[in-house]
Amino acid sequence: MYYFIVNPNSRSGRGRSIWNEIHQQLMLRGIDFQYCLTRYSGHAAEIASDACALGTESEPVYIIAVGGDGTIHEVLTGITDFDQVVFGYIPTGSGNDFCRSMRLPFDPMESLEYILKAEHISKMDVPYLLRNNKKSRFGISTGIGYDAGVCQEVLATPLKKIFNRLGLGKLIYLFIALKQLIFINPGKMTVTLDGENTFSYDHVYFTAVMNQKYEGGGFKFCPDAQPDDQLLDVILVEGIRKIKLLFCLPTAFFGKHVGIRGIHILTCSDIHVHSASALPIHIDGESGGIREDLTVSIEKSSLKIILPVV
Repeated sequence: MYYFIVNPNSRSGRGRSIWNEIHQQLMLRGIDFQYCLTRYSGHAAEIASDACALGTESEPVYIIAVGGDGTIHEVLTGITDFDQVVFGYIPTGSGNDFCRSMRLPFDPMESLEYILKAEHISKMDVPYLLRNNKKSRFGISTGIGYDAGVCQEVLATPLKKIFNRLGLGKLIYLFIALKQLIFINPGKMTVTLDGENTFSYDHVYFTAVMNQKYEGGGFKFCPDAQPDDQLLDVILVEGIRKIKLLFCLPTAFFGKHVGIRGIHILTCSDIHVHSASALPIHIDGESGGIREDLTVSIEKSSLKIILPVV
């Protein structure tokens, strides 16, 4: 059975009209499904937790997230048993980094088609960080510092709705990234990989821990990241003059920033980042608050996910 978890407010409210089209198609085809519209932050996680009870190991429930990248984070966080679930995603957001990395269609109706066929089911790693002694899982990335500050301002600015209506949602990330670069003061961070190797840096702009290649509306920060290798890919940017970083940022859309001095690409199974001062944190493009520490690991069990046939 399919269970659709729908964020009607995604893409500045267009999520509801997109869902209405999907709902109509499901009814016309006589598909066995249930659905629930999210009403508040964290609601998708609660719905996902309840939906898991509908599945078993032999007959898993197909939980389909309909929303933006933040909806993915909530749904993954709410899943209680990976063995009882097959995950699918229909994009109705503006960032769509999950689609870029997983090579999923951006068109919601095209996504519905391959999900209903379910011809190709693969596995995906699910990383998590601990917040208030609770796991917060993510599908794309989490980060501390500059990139998280950009995410938090994008979420808060009324310009996001305007840019989304114009079909220019990607540009708002670049606009705010350039704006914040002017005012940011890079600081000290200590990074410990796999509980063994510790590195210290004095002038860090940000550290992002990635499960996918892309974040931030199309920045290909970790070009070699694979979502099924039980490894985290990490980008840490430090010691670069702002004017140089300004010119480096556009190259990151194409993954051409790798190898530039001050841009470090790391891999590990778990990571702990400590900042000398409290900084913004994001998780799949949603605010994770202001903190000094970020610890990320990977769930031992992989999640089954519906993918298009290549």
